[in-house]
Amino acid sequence: MADRLVCRDCHRVQGAEIESQCEACGGTSLTEDWAGYVVIAHPERSDIAKEMEVTKPGKYALKVR
Repeated sequence: MADRLVCRDCHRVQGAEIESQCEACGGTSLTEDWAGYVVIAHPERSDIAKEMEVTKPGKYALKVR
């Protein structure tokens, strides 16, 4: 079992203890197959957050398979 899962819908990284749904968007498609992540603290001021369409602070995967 992985220690982190990623939501395929919003790319949010979360602990593997919650396997049923995403903490951020409620999506149910979580995966262990991802690479790299970025921490977004202020999405309203971040060009990366705008590009990724992120509106909430947190850890997000860069590539999700």
